[in-house]
Amino acid sequence: MANAQRVLVVDDDKDLREALVEQLSLYDEFEVVAVDSAQGAINEVESQRVDLVLMDVGLPDKDGREAVRIMRQGGFKAPVIMLTGHDTDSDTIMGLEAGANDYVAKPFRFAVLLARIRAQMRSHEASEDAVFTIGPYTFRPGAKMLVTERNSKIRLTEKETAILRYLYRAGKKPVAREILLQEVWGYNSGVTTHTLETHIYRLRQKIEKDPSHPNLLATEAGGYKLLP
Repeated sequence: MANAQRVLVVDDDKDLREALVEQLSLYDEFEVVAVDSAQGAINEVESQRVDLVLMDVGLPDKDGREAVRIMRQGGFKAPVIMLTGHDTDSDTIMGLEAGANDYVAKPFRFAVLLARIRAQMRSHEASEDAVFTIGPYTFRPGAKMLVTERNSKIRLTEKETAILRYLYRAGKKPVAREILLQEVWGYNSGVTTHTLETHIYRLRQKIEKDPSHPNLLATEAGGYKLLP
């Protein structure tokens, strides 16, 4: 899926690592990569986009918490969930102080881990640190802003931000008007498609070079989509 969230699995337990990759890969919202060492994780976040890390504590070359500390010092801001066989308060505190966002003790149920992953990603998307690329723009939903290649800032309203964020996550799939209304305004808002179309029109005025011939925000199949 286009715009899938890139999850890095870091664990030296081959069976667990492969199981996590297999289960997460069943969901189109994720693109999953895996490494078996702390240094491999550090190298990955330095060289590739990573949207969330599942980090084992007990790695062969370095404590996972130390790896997280190094990653944070290097500027990595995406969520990190620690995986550990030790379920004590002191262990959790050490991980959180190293820069982890959450702590999950082994053994765990995959459904619980999946819920934690999604919760952390939702939280991150709403933060000032979240950054996405939409066409020639850098999209910062937490700041309600698009930044051009020349570092000019385009301010967005709350609804415009929500529309762009939902369309971005949908990837190449058009999103029906009714779905956008439900997701952005809520099921019982009472707004009409005219309200949505007005927001789309204003959004195109901000992001398209020629709003009458959009090449970024397209109308398709009774809905809207972002073009690659």
